[in-house]
Amino acid sequence: MSLLELIKQPRMLEETALDRELLLDLTLKHLYDGGALDLQQLVDRMALTGNVIEAILAVLRKDARIEILGAKENSAGLRYQLTELGSAVAKNAYLRSGYIGRAPITIDHYRQLVEAQSIFNCTVSKEQLKNVFTNVVINEQLYDQLGPALHSGRAIMIYGAAGTGKTFICKHLARCLGDPIHLPYSIAVGREIIQFFDPLTHIPIYDVSEKSSYHFDTRTDQRLILCERPVAISGGELTMDRLELRYDPVTRLNQAPIQLKANNGIYIIDDMGRQRMPPVDLLNRWIVPMEEHIDYLTLGTGQHFPVPFDTVLIFSTNIHPLKLADEAFLRRLGYKIHFTDISKQHFTLIWENVCREHNAIAEQGVLECVFELYIQTEKLFFPCQPRDLIGLALDIAAFKNKKGQLSKENMMLAWNTYFIDI
Repeated sequence: MSLLELIKQPRMLEETALDRELLLDLTLKHLYDGGALDLQQLVDRMALTGNVIEAILAVLRKDARIEILGAKENSAGLRYQLTELGSAVAKNAYLRSGYIGRAPITIDHYRQLVEAQSIFNCTVSKEQLKNVFTNVVINEQLYDQLGPALHSGRAIMIYGAAGTGKTFICKHLARCLGDPIHLPYSIAVGREIIQFFDPLTHIPIYDVSEKSSYHFDTRTDQRLILCERPVAISGGELTMDRLELRYDPVTRLNQAPIQLKANNGIYIIDDMGRQRMPPVDLLNRWIVPMEEHIDYLTLGTGQHFPVPFDTVLIFSTNIHPLKLADEAFLRRLGYKIHFTDISKQHFTLIWENVCREHNAIAEQGVLECVFELYIQTEKLFFPCQPRDLIGLALDIAAFKNKKGQLSKENMMLAWNTYFIDI
């Protein structure tokens, strides 16, 4: 099925392919939450067409769960409210699931949506990469390594010392991976609803509070939202349970795991080797998803079901890969990219860029003073250092009522604050 067909607004109840009882319960919960609502209010709340809502209301009315009230001045038409029976059923529905929001799409619909927008169908050119990193000083060799790695569809391990720009570069890779994608607010597996949309991971291409032409296009399924391709990041806080469906017994909500939210985008496991579990356990968790592009999740009911794993999986670490896994496993990854220290020339370019960003006025010889300190201490140049050192020196200058001025004295203080002598 084409993407245009997959994002088309369903006009009939049957076209949603959702369990009928799920829709009845969701409608009752909206009426329980909002009181007497008219048709347009229910359309706005559930993101379904008037035809679909009317079909649901007809069933509820036939079962004596709702009654009709007259229109009010601020109402667009007849209003619907729960009967005593309907209130009791709505309360029971709340006890089973605390979800109240837009109607979900089915898991089958979601699988097709992911396939139609697959990250592995994206093409990346060297020019695209360079455009993404126009204002970034980057080693030319990295373009020739990152480009093929993104094309391959295989997992990538990026390793190198802290401060070499690994995470920064990875976060920006999604910008060259194609057009925005359509994501669901929630997904239904049978009668269970999984919350999917996450504003921390999914960035809409329009302000959801504004009346955009996309959001109010009646031809487009309003259960979907158009977003940038996601970049999800987990760090040292990652635990195995965060890679599974999470059910909150208080809110009675199912929350999608982070790798599911990263579909059609990039998932970065940062600080690999710093998690609580052994690195080999975390790496083994990804063997099936990496090779088959399928992951398996389990609902609280015990139902086990497959989901797409359409993600560029990136492991980022400052630990040597052979200390994390054996050679046999590392071969499965395909691409291992080493981020190293930078040249004096690149350090200078980054320094000048940071000074321009901060409108910093540098005393003559400040940079030469910094280079002399590097020589004396035999330290390597890393791309994070210019920004960090300049930031500290400007803080000191502001404290001395000399805002924006970079002096040798302040840079020496910044150096001694930043680096730890052994």
